[in-house]
Amino acid sequence: MENLRQGQEARATPIWNIKHRRALIALIAVLCVVLGVRLAFNRTYIPDPQISAGPRAAELATQLDPNSATWEELAAIPTLGEKRAKAIVEYREKVLAQKPNAIAYRNVDDLTRIKGIKKATAENIKPYLMFPAASSPSAH
Repeated sequence: MENLRQGQEARATPIWNIKHRRALIALIAVLCVVLGVRLAFNRTYIPDPQISAGPRAAELATQLDPNSATWEELAAIPTLGEKRAKAIVEYREKVLAQKPNAIAYRNVDDLTRIKGIKKATAENIKPYLMFPAASSPSAH
């Protein structure tokens, strides 16, 4: 019975009395005001533009070599399409059948040999393509 009374007394006197609660609320309010003022006067601005391409960006797999790419890979190039991509691969295979060590496409102008690819189309897809260096023979 005595333990019960002590338990009731402990419950009757809360750890946080009204003074403590008011002080805690005041402290939280002051903290919120200080943080709000800091946010208002010290906004951090993170710029949105994309990072420019690095010095080795051309080496990334964002460019395809039309001398070795599949038609599926070439068809993924904007404005090229499946039909033209298949024509590029067919022409490449035809050249390789005649001359096994030949390079079918040395530059973007060579793509104009394909039906449906004019100079404007070739220039539009140029950023997506890479060609072998003129001095190095292809190992294909």
